[in-house]
Amino acid sequence: MNSSLTKKKDSYLKETPWDNKILNLPTFEIIIDSEKDLCLNINQLKKSKIKGHFTIKIDPLWNTKILLENGFYYCDTLIQPYSSSEKFIYYQCDKVNLGQKNSLEELINICEGAFKYDRFHRDFNVKKKKADLRYNSWLTQLFNEDKVWGLMYEKKLAGFWAFSDNQILLHALSPDYRGKGMAKYFWSLACQEMFKLGYQEIISSVSASNLAVVNLYSSLGFKFKNPQDIYHLLIT
Repeated sequence: MNSSLTKKKDSYLKETPWDNKILNLPTFEIIIDSEKDLCLNINQLKKSKIKGHFTIKIDPLWNTKILLENGFYYCDTLIQPYSSSEKFIYYQCDKVNLGQKNSLEELINICEGAFKYDRFHRDFNVKKKKADLRYNSWLTQLFNEDKVWGLMYEKKLAGFWAFSDNQILLHALSPDYRGKGMAKYFWSLACQEMFKLGYQEIISSVSASNLAVVNLYSSLGFKFKNPQDIYHLLIT
């Protein structure tokens, strides 16, 4: 990347190399701290002539006229589940346990196609295969950092749980275990283990359109905060 672009992006653009790796084009998040910044930074982007795929996260109550006028399109609304150990509701199942010796290949097989509600799967400018690869790549990174637990049922791998510090980052169940009311037992055990690591509060991020997961978090005692609308822009 040339020096002029580096200077321009420092103030309002953040490179996202993990997305660049999958999409094979420059990828950025537009940094916005206030509604006033929204107009300023969009106008700055227009003048910069920078090309690539852009993400912007805004308060749902902000005026989005300038986004729509400049080619941005809505992709998702994220909300942040959070719970303390005192408020957490635990569901126990003796057949459920955590594993840390699962192979990456096993985990990737579960990850493949499990995140259809995310913003990249809903982005009409991104092929579904590439959206899948983005999650596979993220899971691989977390696996290599020893931040992934296997969700086991009677010693069989049923899903995975990936986290960093107090943040739940990725979780999914194998198709054989979905839609059977079992998720709350796996989630209960994984959350309990995170609390045992010393965290007073654990948080996550979920698409508001993924009602099954929203309801799951709610059943475990999680509350929700910090809604954000996500818009994308592709400049070629």
